[in-house]
Amino acid sequence: MNIRCPKCSKEYIIPDERLKTLKGSITIPCPNCKNAIVFHPPAGEEAPVASSSDRKPLSDHAQDPASAFNGDVLKERIFRTMKDLPPMPQVAQKAREVISNPASSFKDLAKVIETDQAIVTRILKIANSPYYGLSGKVSSVQHAAVVLGSKTLMEVLNLACSSEILGQTLSGYDLDAGELWMHSLAVAAASQIIARRVNPSLEQDAFAAGLIHDVGKIILDPYIHERKDAFKAFVDEGKESFLNAEKHILGFDHAELASEACERWHIPSHMALAIRYHHDPTPSKGDVLAFIVHMADAVAMMSGIGAGIDGMLYHMHPDAMAVLRLKGEDVSTMMGQIAEYVEKTTQGS
Repeated sequence: MNIRCPKCSKEYIIPDERLKTLKGSITIPCPNCKNAIVFHPPAGEEAPVASSSDRKPLSDHAQDPASAFNGDVLKERIFRTMKDLPPMPQVAQKAREVISNPASSFKDLAKVIETDQAIVTRILKIANSPYYGLSGKVSSVQHAAVVLGSKTLMEVLNLACSSEILGQTLSGYDLDAGELWMHSLAVAAASQIIARRVNPSLEQDAFAAGLIHDVGKIILDPYIHERKDAFKAFVDEGKESFLNAEKHILGFDHAELASEACERWHIPSHMALAIRYHHDPTPSKGDVLAFIVHMADAVAMMSGIGAGIDGMLYHMHPDAMAVLRLKGEDVSTMMGQIAEYVEKTTQGS
């Protein structure tokens, strides 16, 4: 089926086999101009379930020696190299502990953050961005704590700690430099907005979880890249998402890996749970934070912000809107809000 973007008139082809799996009104971002395209797949029979004989065996998809490592063996190999990642969660977690202590002061908070001068530099840059309305006025971490307050400073700290790691190019996922960073900003902002509506006590945790929900992609990218041919063969059939390709070829997906990484980084378990199930909150047993991050991810995808290789195949949980008490107009408003947030936060970056 051919679909045309009403804004830029660019046409795209959705494989017929993929259409059979879709129901109801579908919204996807135009990869060219980012405009939201809404279309209705034609009614028809459901796609047949592939039998084991229909699916190519893993050995047919992956011919390189690296494919010998998968499942728990590959996971252990990955976690042994995780020491090479920037200390993003550690600094943020220490700051969180200081903020939660009623006896702590802004000076105590600044002392923790100032252990990493690179993070301090990024904090000052973000705090002076147009979004916070303090351009050119924030000169130190302690000053930032005083003028922003500990709650907003924690938000800025999370942004500063993650900006470098999330800003890199991910060739395995076909994400240019900055795309994952912008998508993560959008999901963080949307998560915070939703939490503010349904459970204000989750506001800061929602922001932080939304910001690092895709950190598993950072960890997995080199392993995806070395199996690029296997992934291409799997998804080019037009029937499978990239997420399913991860599960089939690697034995797990980036959300599962991110959740386990969060546990090793001592990030609160309820945030790790939300990150684990941000693609499908069903197994979370109704966890509100999982639904929040899932919905925020969907809104960011609909806005066309950093969708990446799998943006056209994203499925929103059918109960997400009801669970979070959201309406169509709420989503439309949120799309505008997160677009403004991303633009102003990254201005001058």
